[in-house]
Amino acid sequence: MPPLLKLLRPHQWIKNGFVFLGLLFAHAWNDPVKVKLALGAFAAFCLVSSAVYVFNDLIDREQDRLHPRKARRPLASGSVGVPAALALMLACAAGGLAIGYLHGGRQPLIFVGYLALNVAYTLGLKHVVILDVFLIAAGFMLRILAGTTGIGIAPSHWLLLCGLLLTLFLGFAKRRAELNALAEDSSGHRAVLEHYSAELLDQMITVASAGVLVAYSLYTVAPETIALHGTSRLIYTVPFVLYGMFRYLFLLHRRGGGGDPALEIVTDAHLLAAMAGWLATTLWLLRGSTG
Repeated sequence: MPPLLKLLRPHQWIKNGFVFLGLLFAHAWNDPVKVKLALGAFAAFCLVSSAVYVFNDLIDREQDRLHPRKARRPLASGSVGVPAALALMLACAAGGLAIGYLHGGRQPLIFVGYLALNVAYTLGLKHVVILDVFLIAAGFMLRILAGTTGIGIAPSHWLLLCGLLLTLFLGFAKRRAELNALAEDSSGHRAVLEHYSAELLDQMITVASAGVLVAYSLYTVAPETIALHGTSRLIYTVPFVLYGMFRYLFLLHRRGGGGDPALEIVTDAHLLAAMAGWLATTLWLLRGSTG
């Protein structure tokens, strides 16, 4: 991959798929206006998130050289210079905000808020223990809001709750993976890891993962869910969620994974199958209920 393209981390754009959850669970996939707005929001997030990744790599390039995997990033390795990275970052930020304002829905300030949140995170808040992971989760919540409130869909409380718990699970798993990868020298790479321990993170991961499974399971059988979707069979999607989370924990603890959730999803066949199975089954059930 060309270094400048690699700097954008295009594999991370899969995270922006959270924008489409509102279309799926509001049965709005046949509404061309909402679909167009969601696609605009997705494109805007791809650009602004890439701007954030470039900014983060600029700030952290010295620390990244201490990391066994991040040392290969374009700025840390020296394959891309600082001036080129700055130009790319500004172009992505400007392009993303423009698309968000013109084509990304009714709440363009969501994209501004996403940039501001991540700038604050990179410049210091990432060093505040526990808050650092909540800020990562907040970025995902803004994606969900852009794909619901931003395009004229009222966000479900269940959707927001499940999204929050899932992203907290992924965030704490990421910190656990960083401890695994850097072992004794973990604090030399990310200062906040001095305040985490393997035991503490394992407890937080357990709480978050249990919360995801309980909240999603209750959502599938809640009376309002059955009334909205016209089916009581969404519970059949729970095994896919369960398998996916167990597989992720296996990769974290036994295969040295978990440090990059987007990379794990696109490279692990089991996670891909679980996600595809969940999506296909959900679409089948929802479309069947409206057919």
